[in-house]
Amino acid sequence: MLYTEIINKNKDFLYLYRRGSSLVSKYAVIYTRKNGRPYNRLGITAGKKVGNAVCRNRAKRVIRQAYMETEKDMPIGVDIIIVARNSIGTIKSTVFTEFLQNYGIRKIRELAFGDKEK
Repeated sequence: MLYTEIINKNKDFLYLYRRGSSLVSKYAVIYTRKNGRPYNRLGITAGKKVGNAVCRNRAKRVIRQAYMETEKDMPIGVDIIIVARNSIGTIKSTVFTEFLQNYGIRKIRELAFGDKEK
């Protein structure tokens, strides 16, 4: 990923859950917050409600692929955590990619920076 580092630490996840703004959709919940760095940080989670290990890993692969395809359009300097929901296991990655392109990126920009443009 070009402009992105991975969030691994639990304290970073917990901080974003508490202090970040959230966007709820049918496929995922996206938590976002401005980080003041020249790059993005991404965390992906899928809980046990998503399904067994195979379903959770597929959900994370779908999210990761969609993010990689839309990364060039994402605003820079944002922490993003994407929490998979149960319905993401039944869709193709192109569906989630279209969701991010048409709606997600604009809402992430609005939530993190307060921009209403683009």
